[in-house]
Amino acid sequence: MTVPSIVGRHLVILALCLAIGLDWIALQSIAWTTMLVKNVQQTASLSQAVARTFDGQHPCDLCRRISSTKDSQKKPTVQPAPSKPDLICTAGSVCIISFFEDFHYAETVVEFFERGDSPPVPPPRALLS
Repeated sequence: MTVPSIVGRHLVILALCLAIGLDWIALQSIAWTTMLVKNVQQTASLSQAVARTFDGQHPCDLCRRISSTKDSQKKPTVQPAPSKPDLICTAGSVCIISFFEDFHYAETVVEFFERGDSPPVPPPRALLS
């Protein structure tokens, strides 16, 4: 692979990550991690620090900024145009295409022939030994 193709691939991956909002997830994860570290240092137990970090009652400055920025981005600035009803009604036709056709197998005739000879009694011992 050449260097421009590697750089291009990384830029496409970065653009997709930003488009689906992974940047906010990464920032929120960083904020929660720093809050957890600070809460562990302040309290003696890990369970209390985890409860304080994720209870939502004690957000840090970064969490507040992330929340306010995400809320401001969610508000649409342009109202969607109302759709106009279609006043021309056309009759549509439905065409059903059969993907399978019936297949007729050729007739086979099975005949059983009777054999007039009966097996030898007792069976020959030369074949069995």
